[in-house]
Amino acid sequence: MNLIVAVDKEWGIGYKGDLLVRSKDDLKNFAALTTGKVVILGSNTLATFPGGRVLKNRVNIVLHPSSDYAPEGAVVAHSIDEAVRIAKQYNSDDVFVIGGASVYKQMLPYCDRAYVTKFEKSYIKDAYFPNLDEDPQWHLDKVSELVHSESDGQECNFYFTEYVRS
Repeated sequence: MNLIVAVDKEWGIGYKGDLLVRSKDDLKNFAALTTGKVVILGSNTLATFPGGRVLKNRVNIVLHPSSDYAPEGAVVAHSIDEAVRIAKQYNSDDVFVIGGASVYKQMLPYCDRAYVTKFEKSYIKDAYFPNLDEDPQWHLDKVSELVHSESDGQECNFYFTEYVRS
């Protein structure tokens, strides 16, 4: 299983329930990696998507504890264990954990590859991803050239990186 995340210099991932940065280049990379695949996400993350709708052209496994929760087009898992059981029906290379912070933390032990967009700047944040550089179970496998991009008219340069579980 994989995960995909965008982090700032201090491994921050969000502020007040939203992404720190919306870079067109990063979002294109996200779409290229996850389209036609399976994504696992929390219901709070789903609520931040346009119209609260699932991502198109993907199987969306959404975590939510309530049996009454049934967003259109989603496969609902009521626990991490259930999400993992559902994900095992698919090729593990085709499954991507996409957030938010709580889901990343709980699903990280099940993942073997992490696609991490690393922004050069630090942003105001209240949600974090575990620092894989400090985790001996993970090692940096690939780093792209510096990507020059922008978000809301502001420069936001970053690297596409891949970490692999040792």
